[in-house]
This record gives sequence, structure tokens and C-alpha cells, in this order.
Amino acid sequence: MPDFLLFALIGGIGIAVIMGAVGVFVVWRRMAYFGDTLAHSALLGVAVGFVAGINVNIGIIAVCLGIAIGMVYLRRQRHLAEDTLLGILAHSSLALGLVTISLLSALRVDLMAYLFGDILAVTATDIGWLYGGGALALGGLAWLWKDLIAITVHEDLAQTEGVNVLRTQIAFMALFALVIAMAMKVVGILLVTALLIIPAAAARGFARTPEQMAAFAAIAGSLAVILGLYGSLFWDLPSGPAIVVASAAIYAVSMTLPLRRSA
Repeated sequence: MPDFLLFALIGGIGIAVIMGAVGVFVVWRRMAYFGDTLAHSALLGVAVGFVAGINVNIGIIAVCLGIAIGMVYLRRQRHLAEDTLLGILAHSSLALGLVTISLLSALRVDLMAYLFGDILAVTATDIGWLYGGGALALGGLAWLWKDLIAITVHEDLAQTEGVNVLRTQIAFMALFALVIAMAMKVVGILLVTALLIIPAAAARGFARTPEQMAAFAAIAGSLAVILGLYGSLFWDLPSGPAIVVASAAIYAVSMTLPLRRSA
């Protein structure tokens, strides 16, 4: 197996496992649009990284975290509906990122790689970043797991039971930002939310516990990565969109299986 394909497979499966666990709460808490907002703001993070002369991943995490904290604050003000706020933040940050990158005439930026991913260009250094950040994300998620479940079931009841709702939300947003930054290399900014929600949605009908749902979502996401890479290698398809199409196909098949529980 060529090295580039092996690196792509290792990196893609690692991301699928991480996003399977995080995607459970994205689906349960109906945060798909919020995920899109963070993903769109990642391009602004890329621009910030180039302008500040720092690692692009650090720029993405900083901007995504800033957007997430700002969203938590604005949502509590209740001046606008949540979906309206998300729409404003998502498209404004994406447009600002595009404008900023276009002004950097001294740099040649491959926007297609950032927008749609380039998993076949993953290097050993990227693998180290993915698995190091992934271990941090999964460790943080394990620490927040019980509190997140309590908030998902009933936010007010969780608060009366002693859960610090605001702290838990901000910590989860930070994990979310880290995952977005890691996954951007695999499926790109515009499609990253699909890898969060589709495997988790496919797993939902088969799981009886949150832990089972996370495991099934990780398996579905890993299978989508394998199928997407196969299509990219043998049919010359763009790797990021191919992985998302494979995820959608897995979800469609899961809807027809007799073992599926009624939701």
C-alpha cells in the first residue's frame, strides 16, 4: 500500500472515531447548524493564521472558540432567534475569511483544499497532530460525558442537580472547535459537519445507550472513510465529497435494515 494512502486511511479513521463520539451530542442537542457555523468560521481562522504568521490549526481553534463563546453569550441575550444568529455568524465569518485571504497577494492559498479537504495529502506530521488532538478531545469528552448527558436530557434539571451548565457548554464548544480544526484536512470546511451528523444519525436507530451510539457512529464513519478513499483512488473522485457521499449511502442503507429500532 502506498504511503500516502496509508496515511490517509490512518488519519481518516482517527477522525471518524473522534467525530463519532462528538457527533452523538451534535445530533441529540440539535447542533448541526451550530456545527456549520463553526466550520464556516474555520476559513477565517485560516486567514488569521496566515496574517499572524502562526500555525493555521491554532488560528482555526482560536477563531472557532471565539465564535462559540460569542454565540453562547448572544444566545443568552435573546435579542434574535438562535438560527438567525447562527446564519449571521456563519456567513459573515466565511465571507470575511475569503476577503482576507484574497487580500494576501503574497501568498498562494489552495482554497479548494481548505473548502473540500485533501485527505490524500495527509503527512506523518498531520497524523501526529490528529491523534494528539484526538486524544485530548476524547479525554475532555470523557470528563464531560455525564454532565453533557444531563444537560441534553433537561438543562434546567441538570442545573438544579449541581451541573455547571455554562462551564460545560463552553468546554464542549472548545472540544468542538478542536475537532473542526482536525477534521478540516479530511473533508474540508464546507463538508465537515456532514461527517459529524451522518454517522451519528445512522447509529441512532441501533443504539440503546449513548456509549453504543458513539461506538456505532465511529464504525459507520470509519467505513465511510474506507469507501470514500476507495472511490477516490480507483475512480479519481474528490476525496472529501466521496467520504460524505459514502456516509450518506451508509445512512440510507441503515434506514432499511430490519434490526433498526424505532426512534
